[in-house]
Amino acid sequence: MAESQLLTEKDRLVIPVPLYHCFGMVMGNLGCITHGATMIYPGEGFEPKSVLQAVHQEKATALYGVPTMFIAELAEPDFETYDLSTLRTGIMAGSICPAEVMKKVNGKMNMKEVQIAYGMTETSPVSTQTSSLDPFEKQVTTVGRTQPHLETKIVDPGNGNVVPRGEIGELCTRGYSVMLKYWNNDEKTREAIDSAGWMHTGDLATMDEDGYIQIVGRIKDMVIRGGENIYPKEIEEFLYTHPAIEEVQVTGIPDDKYGEELIAWVKLRPDADPVTGDELREFCKGKIAHFKIPRNYKFVDEFPMTVTGKIQKFKMREISIEEMGLKK
Repeated sequence: MAESQLLTEKDRLVIPVPLYHCFGMVMGNLGCITHGATMIYPGEGFEPKSVLQAVHQEKATALYGVPTMFIAELAEPDFETYDLSTLRTGIMAGSICPAEVMKKVNGKMNMKEVQIAYGMTETSPVSTQTSSLDPFEKQVTTVGRTQPHLETKIVDPGNGNVVPRGEIGELCTRGYSVMLKYWNNDEKTREAIDSAGWMHTGDLATMDEDGYIQIVGRIKDMVIRGGENIYPKEIEEFLYTHPAIEEVQVTGIPDDKYGEELIAWVKLRPDADPVTGDELREFCKGKIAHFKIPRNYKFVDEFPMTVTGKIQKFKMREISIEEMGLKK
């Protein structure tokens, strides 16, 4: 992972991700130790201002973070006052990385060689990664290709057969990085790792002819509306192009007619004019399929998140169901 970023003893990496988590402890600390790079910790907990200050003051060349961290840094009111010209590379990982956010990090934060890494704690943690040598479109829309000495396949979740290139299926990985087992839990281990040693990630993905992998969502996050499979990431990627939207998450809620219906939680930019759900629906019309246009919108200042910065869609669903009286 550090080799892919071409880290050397001249690099200075700002690590705002937690040290009890594999992003900070393995990708951050161990990656620096093996390549002689400087480790910079901006604070005990994440604050966008302290991260920008650390990059500015320490003349950092690399920065790590989950998408929500980069979104918060870009939205910092005095963002333009920080000198980020020394930044070269870094990694965005931990959850699905929106293409529009990657483009802003690449441009506004000067991270021309920023990379996306994909994996799980159970896979030590990186299985695929983009490269600064990849075409720009691949850098911002995929999670790259399989790392050396590892294998990846995309299978039909129903029967386990490998799907054709370009088709959606569950991403599986195999190799030295896959864990041995879950501690004292043989049942969960068998659910995750099959008899041939493949780790079933629970993520839905596609693989193109060149081996680039695109994550389209979690199996459990897929919404089935009137028999149509809907992947929230596709809708989120489109809504991110709206100039007033800072962050957006889409999930499913129960519906008597269609089985499930879509709701979009939207966080607007602080300097944006107010936007209504009707206006966002109009923005979508003719640009994405009609059944993919969210019927419901909830405007929020924050999202339910884990301490590692991952948005909890199951909590979004629970809150939406409660507020809309859909418990039955």
